[in-house]
Amino acid sequence: MSEMSISRRRFLEASGGLGTSLFAMIARHADAQPLHPVGRFVRTLTLGSAAGSNNPPLNQRVGGGLDARLFTDLSGVAAGAMVTPNERFFIRTESPIDANAIRAWTVALGGTVGQPTTLRVATLDRLVSAMGTHLLECAGNTNPNNYGLMSVARWDGIPIGALLDRVQPASRSARVLVAGVDDEQHPSRTSTPGASWIFSRDELERARAFLATHMNGASLPPHHGAPIRLVVPGWYGCACIKWVNRIDYVRDDTEATSQMREFAARTHQPPDATRAHEFSPAIIDVAAMPIRVEQWAIEGRPVYRIIGIVWGGSVPARTLQIRFRTDGAWMDVSDYRPPTSTATWSLWSYEWRPAEPGRYQIVLRTTDLRVRTRRLDLFFYVRSVDITET
Repeated sequence: MSEMSISRRRFLEASGGLGTSLFAMIARHADAQPLHPVGRFVRTLTLGSAAGSNNPPLNQRVGGGLDARLFTDLSGVAAGAMVTPNERFFIRTESPIDANAIRAWTVALGGTVGQPTTLRVATLDRLVSAMGTHLLECAGNTNPNNYGLMSVARWDGIPIGALLDRVQPASRSARVLVAGVDDEQHPSRTSTPGASWIFSRDELERARAFLATHMNGASLPPHHGAPIRLVVPGWYGCACIKWVNRIDYVRDDTEATSQMREFAARTHQPPDATRAHEFSPAIIDVAAMPIRVEQWAIEGRPVYRIIGIVWGGSVPARTLQIRFRTDGAWMDVSDYRPPTSTATWSLWSYEWRPAEPGRYQIVLRTTDLRVRTRRLDLFFYVRSVDITET
């Protein structure tokens, strides 16, 4: 990436509302590399689902309380714009009034421990370090017009073990409950009050979980859990508790929390799971989808370039295939290189020459049997595009 593209991106990130629209436009075209020496970029096509379906605004917070949402516009993800600016990072539930009222934030460490303690977050600064770039996705990321409840940020924070080591659990089999402040007062159409998840310590350590205090170099924003939130790399966002104020050791047979039960189906839990130890890790499987379709003109003929992202899983998928209609053939995505890391998303592209105009449904899969793909197996991230010129 050139110095010019770096400075341009930084300028746009600092330019507020004007930068939002310009950033998306420039990012799309910055990644639009010619398919052919005489290729000419024509336009970017809209991806969506069936006509008339719900299409919420992108990069704009809507609703309030537990019903607040911000859907990230993923179409601007490009080689020079792989991290989501804070103001466009997805939101599912906004900062509760009770959290905003707390000035000296503390985290209570207790439960089945010998000696409970309380820590002031302000005293933990010396433990904060860079935690890397990680993707978060809401388990309810279901809107087929954008799938925008997913974003990537650079995080700074504290390994959760640094806090867990400050108390001694009564039993080696005890599990860890992480809870945060939530809106318990106002009714919601879409969410159940009560923000908490129960883990084994081994699950947290294997995932390298941390308590985030900064996001993209800035203090954690209010709607993203300020002043401290849990991030469990590779797990769905419902387990990444915001506004953390309590960490308890609990019995192994403790009942699952209301949040765990609310998201049980969306995190692929056993249908009869009622206790925490019966829940499996809420891990994001390998997934892939298109984020934009570019139309190009080559020697007077339209050619389409599909740009997409791949994310999730503990190991990268070695292959990626694409299909455009239910009865169509699967074809290898030739411009795909297995990612070096699954902590964030990676780009792929595919040159496409459809045979005729019409509506096409773009579906991805992998033939790599090493990786689990529960959502791809259900054709979860299908996106449609209307082709008018061939």
